[in-house]
Formats: sequence, C-alpha cells, structure tokens
Amino acid sequence: MPHCIVRSAIDALGPAAGADLVAARLQMALSLGWHIVLACMGVGMPALLLIAEWRAVRRGDPDCRRLIERWARTTGVLFAVGAVSGTILSFELGLLWPGMMGLYGEVIGLPFALEGFAFFIEAIFIGIYLYTGGLLSPALRAWTLVPVAVAGVASAFFVVTANAWMNQPRGFTLDGGRITQVDPWAAMFNPATPPQTVHMILAAFMVAGFATASVYAVAMLRGRRDRYHRLGFAIPFTVAAIVTPFQILVGDLAARFLAHYQPVKLAAMEGLYRTGPDAPLTIGGFATGEGLRYGLEIPGALSILVGESTDTVVRGLSEVPPADRPPVTVVHLAFDLMVGIGFFLLALSAWFALAWWRRRDLPRSRWFPRLAALSGLAAAVAVEAGWVVTEVGRQPWIVYGRMRTADAVNPAPGLWAGFLIVSAVYVVLTVVTVYVLRRLAGGERPLAPQEPEPEPGQVPS
Repeated sequence: MPHCIVRSAIDALGPAAGADLVAARLQMALSLGWHIVLACMGVGMPALLLIAEWRAVRRGDPDCRRLIERWARTTGVLFAVGAVSGTILSFELGLLWPGMMGLYGEVIGLPFALEGFAFFIEAIFIGIYLYTGGLLSPALRAWTLVPVAVAGVASAFFVVTANAWMNQPRGFTLDGGRITQVDPWAAMFNPATPPQTVHMILAAFMVAGFATASVYAVAMLRGRRDRYHRLGFAIPFTVAAIVTPFQILVGDLAARFLAHYQPVKLAAMEGLYRTGPDAPLTIGGFATGEGLRYGLEIPGALSILVGESTDTVVRGLSEVPPADRPPVTVVHLAFDLMVGIGFFLLALSAWFALAWWRRRDLPRSRWFPRLAALSGLAAAVAVEAGWVVTEVGRQPWIVYGRMRTADAVNPAPGLWAGFLIVSAVYVVLTVVTVYVLRRLAGGERPLAPQEPEPEPGQVPS
C-alpha cells in the first residue's frame, strides 16, 4: 500500500515530459498551498473584526476592545505576508505556464484585473483602519472595516473564477490555433463559477474562524478561562460553526455538478472505474490497475448522492484512456480527507450549538477544548486537500479538455533552480511570520487582573 501512494504521488506530478514540468508543478503547488491559508485569513479576519467592533461600540465591552487590538495587529501581519505570496503566484502564472497564458491570457485577464482593484481597496482601507485608531471615533473606525471585508470576499471570488474557467473553459472560439470571439464575462461566469466560488469563500470563513478559536482553546486548556479568552474563542467559533453546515451542503452540490460537467474527476474522487447504476461510495482504498482495493464500499450510495436513486448511472474511469485519467489514489484520498474533516468540524459545531442552546455556555467537557484546539489545523488541512482534488483531479489538463499541462509549461531549462529559490523564500517567510506572530502573542498583557471563570451564560452575552 505505501508503494501505491508513492507511485500515485509520482504520477500526480505529470507525465514523462521532462524534469522541468515536475519542477513547475511542485513550485505552483508549494506557492498555492502556502498562500491559500493566508488568503483564507484575509477573507475571514475582517469579518471577525467587524463583529468584535460592533460589540465593542454597542456595549462598550473592554474585553472586545482588547480582542480587537490583538486581531488587528495579526490581520496586518498576515495581510502583508499574503501580499508577498500572492505576488509570487501572479508572476508564476506567466513564468511557469506561458503556453496557457500566451494563448488564453486575453480570455481570463478580466478576473485578474478586477482582483487587482479589490486588492487595492482592501489595502487602502486596512491601512486606514490600522493607523487611525486615535483619529476616528470607534464607530467610524469600525465602518472602515466594511470595504475591507467586502473587498476580501470579492478578491477571493475573482481569483477563483479564473480557476473555475480552467475547469470549464468558456467565452472564446479556437480557430486554427488562434483565439477569436473573446467574451471575458462569459469566461468569468462559467458553469463552474457558482460552486467553486461559494465553496472557497465558505471555506475561508471556516479556516479563519476555527484557526482563531483554536488559539484561545489552547489558552483555555492551560487554565486561562477568563472572560477575555472565552469571548476570543466564542466569536470566531460561532462564525465557523454557522458556516460549516452550509459548506457541507455546497460540497454536495459541487459533487453533483462534477457528475455532469467533469465526470472523470468525480470518478477519481470516488475511485469508481465501472460505469453503471448502483455505483458504490468508497471510503479509503488505493488504486491498483483497473480498480480500487482495500476500500470500504457502501453499495449504491454514490448513485443516490448524484441522482437520488440507485438507478442513477455514474460514469467511471474505464470510459477514458489511462493517459486522460488523473492519479486516482491522490485525488481519492485527498477527497476522503476533506470530507472526513468536514464532518468532524460539523459534529464539533453541533456539540457547541447544543451546549449553547441548553445552557447558554460552552460545553463543559474537557474534550471539547481539546478537539477545538485541533479545529484550526483541521480546517486548513481540509482546504489544502480540497485544492489537491481541484487541481490534481483536473489532470492531465491545465485547461480542461483544451490544453494539457505538459503543453503549457515553460520549455526553458532551469526551472528546478527557480523551484529551489522559491522554496527558500517560503522558508524565510514562514520563519519570519511565525516569529512576528509569536512576538505579538508574547507582547500582549492583560489590562486588568485575571478574572475568575464566569458563571454559565456570561460569555458571550
């Protein structure tokens, strides 16, 4: 079984089209995987800040004000580092994949241009918010967060529409190897745009909410259960818990979308080789030859999920040549990991909601903060696994059905050197970011003596 995983991982890097293709894919995977978590924080943190600002202005809550100052500094650091990694990604599109950008750049240029405007709006207003604390009234300063939150969501939307186009290319005509009749709006609002953008934006709020809450869950495990820490946990965890069931629903709709528009990707996600009704849903397992082994099959479940009946016909991988199939083991296990974490977070959210509904308090079991402390990491891993499914599941196509990844890569030699340099940059960014965030955490001092643990229902009120 370990051999199957290694073999599938090697296959996922691309066909034998040269070492530079492997380097290009590794570099893009590293950059995207590193940036995506920061992008999620950039989308979600302004909303958390806005909620805390609303409480602080409306109730004059000093604990909320302390949270705001901590979260504002953290958001500023993550925004700056995310801007660096996002800039690297934008350059990599042209440097690593000139075959795609040279041919299709005019088709998908619009969402990148709009994302630039959204980023500038976000940068301007986050600067106003961070550096005008003593010049604006608390209410007016809180209002400056609104364009930051809106621009963050818009930025994520525009970028994901470009990726959605790679999965469902529209808005052009290919005539003799040349692009004609370009319709950039049709390209941006392609069939994959609704499920992908909603799925990603909800995931961003989950990552930001669970990651922020997990910091305070760890503090609570260490005995810091005063109102400040409980409030710091309750606000972001509540946001993430509200979003989670909607994310599960959107994920189901996205899988149904794939059944009609990208059946090969869905077949790889489920490890399905045989086309027909009564298609099973398989949990775990490894692809070997023409089947999936060692998995737990639930007969007919996939047909029911796709078409609400065991009679629903689901296409399998056997309908396409092996060269047109993605690496099944990698896609299947990444999908299982994403779904498993999603249901873990759903159960944790339900536990939180039940305790709050019954007692207006956090769950009293010590296992709850232990699991909540893992929720941030779990949400980030789920996002990474989701992008593995999205990107690796589209292979061998960079533009689905139109251009293979091997045909888009930069033919110039030396891409391995670029990969090593970018890897070193990300090591430095990681060390610096962790160091600064730890300094911010260590520099925070309570404004008042530690309060005793509040009575049930006191936080949040």
